[in-house]
Amino acid sequence: MAEITVRALSEDEWDEYRSIRLEALRESPEAFVATYAEEEQYDEDFWRLRMRRSQRLLAEVDGEAVGTASVGFSEEEDHVAELFGLWVTPSLRGTGLATKLVAAGAKAAQEAGRTHLTYWVGTDNARAVAFASGYGFRPTDKRRPVRVESEEDGEEEIQMILSLVP
Repeated sequence: MAEITVRALSEDEWDEYRSIRLEALRESPEAFVATYAEEEQYDEDFWRLRMRRSQRLLAEVDGEAVGTASVGFSEEEDHVAELFGLWVTPSLRGTGLATKLVAAGAKAAQEAGRTHLTYWVGTDNARAVAFASGYGFRPTDKRRPVRVESEEDGEEEIQMILSLVP
């Protein structure tokens, strides 16, 4: 396999982020609260605003977008960043691509002066929980419903946390 590269996207690369985000929503709709139908309608101004709100990371192989993750920075918790929107194209799952995306997210958080990185994972998603645990994330006591529309079904996410302090 060719080398995997991960890079941060600038606001002007909103269309590249839009493409990979829509592919993620189309391929793994159950993994996201938003839907492809909603997000494909958004205009350039919306996507540019989204790019300014969080750091967007793009994984590529031979110039082809194959994964993404985002890192958000809370003003309320100035020592914590949040990893979210992690997605890897199905044919490359299990190849280390997600690890490279998380490493890039952790580096971005450290460079922003954060001491911890959080990541919300579905409690019924054993593969994601195992991946996060293997990377070094530890479970917290924080839980939330997976989707606002489906709180009655009882599905939950657990907040996991990674220390960025050596």
